[in-house]
Parts: sequence; C-alpha cells; structure tokens
Amino acid sequence: MSDRLYITEAIDLGGLKVRLVFSDGTDSTVDVGDYIRRHPHPQYNKYLDPKKFRTFTIDGGNIVWGRNWDLIFPIEQLHEGVIR
Repeated sequence: MSDRLYITEAIDLGGLKVRLVFSDGTDSTVDVGDYIRRHPHPQYNKYLDPKKFRTFTIDGGNIVWGRNWDLIFPIEQLHEGVIR
C-alpha cells in the first residue's frame, strides 16, 4: 500500500474555488482565484474565467489546468487548503 498523497476527486464550487478529496480521506477547499489574483501571470490569468477554470482535470494524482499543466500546485499545500 502506497503512502503517497494524491487527489481522488475535485469539485468546482464556483467562485474559482475547488473542493479536493485526498487519498487519505481528508478534503479541503482551495480558493485558486485568490492565488491567481495575487500572482498575475498571462499563463494563469485566463483561468479567472469561470468557464476556463472548470476545465481542470486530475492527472498523476494532482489537479491541473491546461494540456501542458499551465497551472498546478504542490499537493501538500492543496491538502492544507492554502496555496502559498
């Protein structure tokens, strides 16, 4: 059995927030929009659009945006519910 932490489910809550369920049974809500507004970048800014934001997928146990992983966060921070 692996001790590796990974995301098993991601649910769009609206308002650029996402609820994440993890392999250890915990869940957290993360405000991705807050991070993007505090750290503007052309690669990230497009995900302030709710339609584009909802295009996230779970890949390799992490939530990612874009075909080339335009936006991805450390799993430990997502687990804590705070992106630094």
